Amino acid sequence: MELIMKTGTAAVLRLNPLDDVLIARRPLLAGETLEQEGVTIRQAIVAGHKVASRRIEAGQPVRRYGQIIGFAVVDIEAGEHVHVHNLAMGEFARDYAFSVDAKPNVKPSEAPSFMGIVRPDGRVATRNYIGILTSVNCSATVARAIADHFRRDINPAALQAYPNVDGVVALTHSAGCAVDPAGDGLSLLRRTLAGYATHANFAAVLVIGLGCETNQIDSLLTTQGLTRSNTLRTFNIQDSGGTSKAIASGIDHVKQLLGEANQIQREPVSARHLTVGLQCGGSDGYSGITANPALGNAVDRLVACGGTAILSETPEIYGAEHLLTRRAVSREVGEKLIARIHWWERYCERMGAELNNNPSAGNKAGGLTTILEKSLGAVAKAGSSNLMDVYEYAQTVTANGLVFMDTPGYDPVSATGQVAGGANLIAFTTGRGSAYGCAPAPSIKLATNSALWARQREDMDINCGEIAEDTLTIEACGAAIFETMLRIASGERSMSEQHGYGQNEFVPWQIGAVT
Repeated sequence: MELIMKTGTAAVLRLNPLDDVLIARRPLLAGETLEQEGVTIRQAIVAGHKVASRRIEAGQPVRRYGQIIGFAVVDIEAGEHVHVHNLAMGEFARDYAFSVDAKPNVKPSEAPSFMGIVRPDGRVATRNYIGILTSVNCSATVARAIADHFRRDINPAALQAYPNVDGVVALTHSAGCAVDPAGDGLSLLRRTLAGYATHANFAAVLVIGLGCETNQIDSLLTTQGLTRSNTLRTFNIQDSGGTSKAIASGIDHVKQLLGEANQIQREPVSARHLTVGLQCGGSDGYSGITANPALGNAVDRLVACGGTAILSETPEIYGAEHLLTRRAVSREVGEKLIARIHWWERYCERMGAELNNNPSAGNKAGGLTTILEKSLGAVAKAGSSNLMDVYEYAQTVTANGLVFMDTPGYDPVSATGQVAGGANLIAFTTGRGSAYGCAPAPSIKLATNSALWARQREDMDINCGEIAEDTLTIEACGAAIFETMLRIASGERSMSEQHGYGQNEFVPWQIGAVT
């Protein structure tokens, strides 16, 4: 997908010569004439929304980015607002053209460095936490009480002697029992927990159970190939003598771990050790114009020096998957992606849902109409590199370069899978102002428009909105994002970290039947 922006002082953006719609750069008034396009505005249109550049007859496809985003449900006149009242989904064939745009493999360039934490086994961390995981919802209260004891805002003395420990975090969930012991639901939960238990950003992990749950800790460890050690400890509430004793035991365990966890020193390491999860939430009409393509530019820079980027949110690339299959390094990789798309079609049919249930209300208010339109903008985050492999949810990512992980579009669930797969950094674009963090991986928030940047500055790390204002290029913004990745990976705290986001956003995908 080629993004060709006609900018300057025009009131609208034309993103591609084939487009049937223009994007409002500012509020458009009824009766206003767009001289550059020869179009008169028929009704007031909000910034970020679409205006028809020509007459579109009912049933005709409507294009943005040079790609189909839906079909006109009524005749649409030039200058009319194009949105949910006159644009809808429709069926059309897509040419997967497997690997036709794949580029020859290029040896990674000499990578810039960041100040990382090298673990004894060679893995590289961007943060240094002690994690508390739960086998079941029933142990969540105990886990949170233990972590609260070490919160710097509640009990600053607890970690005062351990400045190199970023914190103690409890990552709890609402599952772990009343599920098929051999079913997909429990298997997925265990894979997710194992990914966190072995994550490089944890110096040590404590796993707490109740005792009688389906997700027995012994089975969790056995099925995932994990072994108890000094840095992977376990216990359950029932064997501890109850809640108070379990909390006291957990606090004691963490105290024993703090000394060793503090014995780290950051050192220069290659950017190839970065694995960045790509997210967009609270998207708007600018997301696919500013922040997402700028992040895509940063991804290309990361991939060029041997790093890894994880694109996810399968329902939010739906309708744009053909842009990825063209870049698949092999037909096999491309077909793996299409297999996940077909799985989602069957899944939604079984659940009585539709893939177009997203865009959300906020997305629509921001100018996005169909999932096809949202997906085309979302894919821009992936840059232009080859698609190297496709992974299922929470699988360990082993390939370098751009990869895809099958996840829901719901951001906390999606990012949880990415971190379980090994992401040590999250880059998150937003046009509406999503509130999000992702312990133990730091999250960088990228604003798609300057109004959001001004309104919610305390939550945003980078303003990409200047791209739409023609005061910043995609390339320059991409370079700034990449440099920010290196700084945050080196220990600089992102805005979401400063606000304490990250524990509540651990949400494993619950896919199986609850009985």
